[in-house]
Amino acid sequence: MTESKDILITGGTVLTGVATDPAQPGADVLILDGRIAAIGPDLAATGIVPAGTEVIDAAGSVVMPGFVDTHRHTWQAIVRNIASDWSLDEYMAGLHVGLSRHFRPEDTYVSNYLGALEALDSGITTLVDWSHNLRTTEHADAAVKALEDTGMRAVFAHGGGAAQWGGEMPSPVEHPRDDATRLRTEHFASNDGLVTMALALRGPQFTTREVNRADFALARDLDLRVTVHVGDGHWGKMRPIIMLQEDGLLSDTITYVHCTTLSDEELRIIAATGGSASVAPDVEAQMGHGYPATGRLLAAGVRPSFSIDVCSSNGGDMFGTMRTAIGLQRAADNKELVDAGVIIERIGLGCADVIQFATLDGANAAGLGGQTGSLEVGKKADVIVVSGNSLAMSPLNNPFGGIVYNAHPGLVTDVIVDGVVRKRDGRLVGVDVKKLRDEAAEARDYILSQMPAASVDGAWHPEVAHA
Repeated sequence: MTESKDILITGGTVLTGVATDPAQPGADVLILDGRIAAIGPDLAATGIVPAGTEVIDAAGSVVMPGFVDTHRHTWQAIVRNIASDWSLDEYMAGLHVGLSRHFRPEDTYVSNYLGALEALDSGITTLVDWSHNLRTTEHADAAVKALEDTGMRAVFAHGGGAAQWGGEMPSPVEHPRDDATRLRTEHFASNDGLVTMALALRGPQFTTREVNRADFALARDLDLRVTVHVGDGHWGKMRPIIMLQEDGLLSDTITYVHCTTLSDEELRIIAATGGSASVAPDVEAQMGHGYPATGRLLAAGVRPSFSIDVCSSNGGDMFGTMRTAIGLQRAADNKELVDAGVIIERIGLGCADVIQFATLDGANAAGLGGQTGSLEVGKKADVIVVSGNSLAMSPLNNPFGGIVYNAHPGLVTDVIVDGVVRKRDGRLVGVDVKKLRDEAAEARDYILSQMPAASVDGAWHPEVAHA
């Protein structure tokens, strides 16, 4: 394990990740023993900076908390974009009934390592890996090892495998208790590591009521947070939150993913029980989940977080996700006013709020809000530097707007996780990128060779069976 160093990030425009905090131009951030020790101007002059502290010059750049992705199927990274023109039903057929069953443990490792490093490279310092292709214990161990090898902060959300996802729906097969218990005991006996554990459950949309109750009982037995799909397209109209409420399963340790076709009543129930939400606007808009629930969640009293979700379809960075989310929500808000004949004097959702969705609100949804998600003294040092020196970002007039509308992964120059520099001057530290790309291509080729109908020319559409 690489040890953290004392680091002073100087002269940047600091965004704390808290929407109500103003930007701080020309501020420094001091990191000592892996934690944020001070934020303010010219900290070197205060005498609190130890000798030998590494200095990162962030003049002209934005310094902010690392992004938090609260729901990503990272195992799909090696088949990226194969689903870019698919519907939700095609995705279920092509991935869960199709490609997933051909992954070997070594393919799972390469894909998780590739996908997690892609996230880290783009400024995502915390990732909830919604891992639901764990056919064997070897697959699960490989997925965990890959996350650990990246050095990022991650939540390994154990989601079962083909037995749970590739068969009859609603599924009569319980979550694999033995494997989840083994991992909790062997890998995650403590909740203090960089990689921690949760359960990724199918919920009442995709299982029988009896199985769902057993799955939630497993989460209680193992004392694990739950992340669960609800409100996905036509499956989400089954009133899953009402079913969870009737079975006494709602709590403040649950993150509800998507929520697009939930009723307003169900969203209010989530708020009343302290639940959190994860919105995946790119995939939801593409695949037919329904209109992203960002605004409806806010109206119900739930601050959403953001999800990349299906990295076999859309890009894996938070900048694109923020742009999709704010664009769709502003369009919906403005249309309602235009249709009502109201002159729009000021738009509703602001860039500072969207950045908080992608940072602090994400950390809260992952159960890590006390450790990360914002730049606050005492918190773990998960920090990124986004260059403001490109033509697209110059001059830096509104740093919140610049991050949401102009920035992209190529502008992320430095990434720090737990006080350790994982990306420096635009390059991941200690990563053989060419070797990884070659291994990813080899794994992809093997998997596609096992499924002759699949192709990489963008023309493949899986056949969907309808009852």
